[in-house]
Amino acid sequence: MPRRKYKAKKTLLPDPKYNDLEVAKFINSLMVDGKRTLAEKIMYKCFDILSEKTKEDPVAVFKKALNNVKPRLEVRPRRVGGATYQVPVEVPPKRSLSLAIRWIIQSARSRKGKPMYERLVEEIIEASRNEGASVKKREEMHKMAESNRAFAHYRW
Repeated sequence: MPRRKYKAKKTLLPDPKYNDLEVAKFINSLMVDGKRTLAEKIMYKCFDILSEKTKEDPVAVFKKALNNVKPRLEVRPRRVGGATYQVPVEVPPKRSLSLAIRWIIQSARSRKGKPMYERLVEEIIEASRNEGASVKKREEMHKMAESNRAFAHYRW
């Protein structure tokens, strides 16, 4: 816990090319070992290919993919009288976005045999069509929350 009254929120600057906060967050999550320039190159090359393949605005396709992957519900463990229950709770918007970004990057990294920008393009296109590994992950999370709906009264 912070010793001050509040913890100062860090403000994130939008990315320089598309002037979008979600793209900047994605670049930050894509970045490995502080290599921002490399992450930006991957992201912008991915957007160039996206615009060629889909003939649409790449940021719009990207946002559609993010919205399709964002979870609405998740399960949190709650200990009640010696038993641990998986209690379904709604996901806050900030966490929902970060989970979606993380899942898209993880599923793109798990594909092998191509450069990262191509793997990202494929994953984003699939996610925008409501297909792919990241959307499957969201569906699994929703299924888990649905099956544990009986424990919803343990919500805190």
